[in-house]
Amino acid sequence: MELIDTHCHLDFPVFDTDREALLAQWRQLGVGEYIIPAVGEENWGRVMALAGRHDDIRYGLGIHPWYVGKQPRDALTRLETLLASRPRGLVAVGECGLDLRSHVPQEGQVEMFEAQVRLAMAHELPLIVHSVRANDTVAKILRRFTPPQGGVIHAFSGSLHQAEVFWQLGFRLGIGGVISYERANKTREAIRQMPLEALLLETDAPDMPLQGRQGEINTPASLPTIALLLAQLRQQPLADVISVLHESTLRLFPRATMNLTAD
Repeated sequence: MELIDTHCHLDFPVFDTDREALLAQWRQLGVGEYIIPAVGEENWGRVMALAGRHDDIRYGLGIHPWYVGKQPRDALTRLETLLASRPRGLVAVGECGLDLRSHVPQEGQVEMFEAQVRLAMAHELPLIVHSVRANDTVAKILRRFTPPQGGVIHAFSGSLHQAEVFWQLGFRLGIGGVISYERANKTREAIRQMPLEALLLETDAPDMPLQGRQGEINTPASLPTIALLLAQLRQQPLADVISVLHESTLRLFPRATMNLTAD
């Protein structure tokens, strides 16, 4: 059964020179499908075009909290228009959310995130949520809106209690390179105790490399290693982990959406 990388930025320029060869290489390693979250209006067209050329690529459209202040005034209007047209390969709203680190501009983050939650609800799409040092605030917002399609908390890093809250709200947890770091004991323990169906696999390529590979460009080639680390962490057979997460991913991001076109 092929692995699905539920969060990777394959449209980024670092992959431009050999993207086709890399996709073929990753398929040989067992990675067969990808979901690319957009970060802002500047790359909506790129992710849509990439999905248009590859049946194994789907995507989300949204505004990342880092880029809120760089969007044109009509960005949300344009986003709503695109979501309404339901272009081929669209499966989510995102990447959106909150990043409360001090070096990240805070102005407008909450308002933009809430606006995108409302858009996801209006267009019956799940959310791809960026939550850095913001789990409790993000959970409070999601509890207030309660988006019925749920979504995924990308690169989850938090406590068991926070993980349980997100799961109860209908949100799965994105599992990537974080679990390879021994210092992430709290998160590793939370992931070990959560129901397996609450988890999804991701790489965040080209970012978030595994421990020992810091400074290198991360790629979906690391996904089989992440799956193995997860199976070892949970002391479950690798085949079972891959099978359950595959089905869980397709429940959240149905392949059928890939066949919807806007003619």
